[in-house]
Amino acid sequence: MMVLDTHIWVWWVDESPQLSERHSQLIQANEQSGLGVSAISCWEVAKLVEYGRLRLDGSIEEWMEQAVTYPGIEVLALTPRIAIESTKLPGTFHRDPADQLIVATARVYDLPLLTVDRLILDYPHVRIL
Repeated sequence: MMVLDTHIWVWWVDESPQLSERHSQLIQANEQSGLGVSAISCWEVAKLVEYGRLRLDGSIEEWMEQAVTYPGIEVLALTPRIAIESTKLPGTFHRDPADQLIVATARVYDLPLLTVDRLILDYPHVRIL
């Protein structure tokens, strides 16, 4: 199992050309074992739509209903342990609360994270695929 960063999840569901062949293959290879999506990613997608930074073919409700039932997807709850971990990430991590919670989710579940976010890729305290 692995955790998908929000943009990776969106690109996969929307079949975006922004999703690299390598990432697509990793997702397909892990569908059976599970593709974790932090609950905060659902909020993040809704906020991006609200702010006009993400355009979907249909409504956010329709997109979300489809996206959370994609093959292998498991929405990982925001637990008290994850909330606390997000405030105690080792080393230096940037202040984006959604990224903090996604990284904390990967760390608490001890799962690798699939992302192209440079700020996360440069963070040495999370396993990256």
